[in-house]
This record gives sequence, C-alpha cells and structure tokens, in this order.
Amino acid sequence: MFELRDLYQQVIVDHNKAPRNFGKLEHYNHDADGYNPLCGDRLHVYLNINDEGIIDGVSFEGEGCAISVASASLMTETLKGTPVAEFKEKFDTFQHMVTADLSEEPDTEKLGKLAVLSGVREFPSRIKCAVLCWHTMKSAVEDSSEVARTE
Repeated sequence: MFELRDLYQQVIVDHNKAPRNFGKLEHYNHDADGYNPLCGDRLHVYLNINDEGIIDGVSFEGEGCAISVASASLMTETLKGTPVAEFKEKFDTFQHMVTADLSEEPDTEKLGKLAVLSGVREFPSRIKCAVLCWHTMKSAVEDSSEVARTE
C-alpha cells in the first residue's frame, strides 16, 4: 500500500505531465491572471458560471513548476460542476489544509483528490505554488481586475 507521500509524488508528476482542463475555455464569462513572483509561476484561469450559479466550465493556461500546474489541474477537476456559493468553502478548506500542522490529517471527505496536495506542507516554500490557482480562481469569481498574487 502506498503512503500519502508516494501518492503525492505520483499525482504531481501525472497532473504536471498531462494537466486536465489545460487551454483556453471556448465559452467563458469570468477570467483572471495569477502570478507568483517568488518562482515565476504564471497562470490564467477561465470559467463559465451558468445562470444557476454553477461552474459549468473551468480551465487554465500558463506555465510554472510541477506543483503549480498539478494544483491547477486538480482544482479545475474539483470545481467543475460546483455551485459558486460552495467555492469559498472549498477555497478555505484547501488553504487550511496546505497551511495546517503536519500532524493534522487532511479532511478527505471535503477535499477528495485534493487531499494528496497536503504533502506540500512538508515544503513550506512551495505552498504558494499550490495556492496560486486558488487565488486566481477567487479573483475570477469576484471579477477582480487585479492580478492574483500569493505574497
């Protein structure tokens, strides 16, 4: 049986090599840019929120480290089909997970596949890489014209 650390490494490699929902979304009504000045990660998030307030399309473009790309890939998979009203809770839950004490187990019920990114806590300098996409998504949801940053 694999340990969470092994799974973390496998998921990062998989989603970095073949990111899901990568590329410009054909039809979108919200978008935002994100930038991590510490390592140079750049990201653009596209999303379509339908009339019922559901994120029915989400994608990203950009370049960055493996953690940044994998986190964005996992985030887009997780948020597709999610009501915008639930986004803030998912944002807060993810943010808490990656900044929590190493001894705290991730809430796999709330986080699903995202729980594997709890491994980033072992590398504090990489937490900003994992949260860039979430801050960028928040800017897109809020129609902010500011570039999302993780500093």
